Parts: sequence; C-alpha cells; structure tokens
Amino acid sequence: MNIVFSLDQIPEVAEQIIASNPNKIILFNGEMGVGKTTLIKQLCKNLGVQDATSSPTFSLVNEYYTSNNQIVYHFDFYRLNRETEALDMGVDDYLYSGNWCFIEWSEKIASLIPKEHSVVTIELLADGRRELKLV
Repeated sequence: MNIVFSLDQIPEVAEQIIASNPNKIILFNGEMGVGKTTLIKQLCKNLGVQDATSSPTFSLVNEYYTSNNQIVYHFDFYRLNRETEALDMGVDDYLYSGNWCFIEWSEKIASLIPKEHSVVTIELLADGRRELKLV
C-alpha cells in the first residue's frame, strides 16, 4: 500500500491501514517528527481505544485496551541503548502475545522482531504532505 496524505487525513489513513489487514506487529519507520506517534494514536482510536494515548518514550511501552477488550501495545525504543534492555523488560512476552504491537525505532531491537510483521514507513515530502508505504 502506498498513500500520500496531509495530516488532516490521518483518520482515513489509519482506517485504510486497519482495513488492509496487516500483521498485528507493525514497525513504524521514519524521521523524528514525521508523524509516527500521531498515526499510532489514530490507529489506537480507530481500534476502539478510548483512553488518552501518548508516546512511551520514557516508559518504553504503553498498554491500552480497546472497547472490545483487545490490548494494544505502543513501544518507543528511541532511548534504548542495547537490545538486552528490551529483553529485560520482557519484550518477547509482548511480541508473542497475539496483541497489537505498534513499534517505533524498531531498528534498536532488530534481531528480536518476529518474522511475521508489517512495516509502515513515513516520509515527509517537500510540500509538507507525507508518503506512507505499508508492506
């Protein structure tokens, strides 16, 4: 899937991502400030999360529940220094739980990512819109 969008179109983009039936583990790639967290917040909302969502930059993972009791994990590994830190927090339990796992800065735990995953890459275009690729 390839989508070019402006920030006000994020609700529709999130709906398209969910409708495409991606793997429940989704890696989000892109420069800092490109909108990864904003898109993840919208995905959570579209999945039925009603609680306030925020970036887990300092806590590494936030856990949310949807209106039908699904669990969504949002990871931000930006501040991680070593993969062993992720192992120490029990990342394997999260990744193999069967729940949604949205992961920012996944390259910090590259060897721990399960084989079955999807990847969203967001790139900022010269005109301020974003290009999203989902594989």
